Amino acid sequence: MSSGATPKKLKKVEGASASGEGEEGRDYDAETQKALEEIDACQNEIDALNEKASEEILKVEQKYNKLRKPYFEKRNDIIKRIPNFWFSLTFIQFVNHPQISAILEEDEEDCLHYLSKLEVEEFEDIKSGYRINFHFDENPYFENDVLTKEFHLGSSGDPASQSTPIRWKEGNDLTKKGKDKNVGKGRKRAMEQKTFFNWFTDHGDPSADDIAEVIKDDMWPNPLQYYLVPDIEVENGVEGEDDGRYVETLCVM
Repeated sequence: MSSGATPKKLKKVEGASASGEGEEGRDYDAETQKALEEIDACQNEIDALNEKASEEILKVEQKYNKLRKPYFEKRNDIIKRIPNFWFSLTFIQFVNHPQISAILEEDEEDCLHYLSKLEVEEFEDIKSGYRINFHFDENPYFENDVLTKEFHLGSSGDPASQSTPIRWKEGNDLTKKGKDKNVGKGRKRAMEQKTFFNWFTDHGDPSADDIAEVIKDDMWPNPLQYYLVPDIEVENGVEGEDDGRYVETLCVM
């Protein structure tokens, strides 16, 4: 692999038209200097084309996002006919996905049975962010009908996230229950456990949110492949005792 230009050489090229010497005092012979300037000009043209390509690709993505939307809605309407469809997928993703290895507490598992619909909405310009909307039927845990976690670029230009404040019903705050259960298990054990609602309310490192990425890029585009778990190629899979599903490491190819 050929090595790229060093910062010193780049500075030399940038200032080449003004003088024959670089900021570090290094000289090039006339032929080399001319070649470097031509390479730099050519690279600028390539960069301009790359920028134009990105803009064109973005327009195509925006177009097809709009075309896909009615099909996503149609799919969700059909999914309603299958009991606990989204719960099954959420359980698979959080408990069995090899990149996540999270847990669902018993109360959380019960709560997620009320999950009636899941959808991912990309922002109009696509590149600045997206939302994951979790729709819930009336349940004994919280008042919200929809819980949304949003990922976007913050004012500093760095990834940021925010989520709907959960209006917990008295005595049913599952984030507190999870913390209470971790007391006495040791700091390391408590930090390793990642439950659904702890993930939902956590905004510490949005750029490394594996769960959100899996939902957006894997589960949402084609949830059927996750629902039909026995038909997915499994690496080191172990079949569950209760329902015949694979409940160990899933490797979706």
